[in-house]
Amino acid sequence: MKYICTICGWIYDPAVGDPDGGIDAGTAFEDIPEDWVCPECGVGKDSFEAYQD
Repeated sequence: MKYICTICGWIYDPAVGDPDGGIDAGTAFEDIPEDWVCPECGVGKDSFEAYQD
C-alpha cells in the first residue's frame, strides 16, 4: 500500500522506498523509523495517510 503526505501530496511507494532518505526499496511504511520525514516538505509520518491510486 502507498501512503500520501497530506501536506504536500508526495507519495511513498514501498516498491521504490526513499533512497535519499535511507529507506530501501521494499520497506513497508509501517517499518520506516518514526523519525523519518517527508523528503518534499519535512513533516513526520503522522502527516501521511493510506493512498489508493
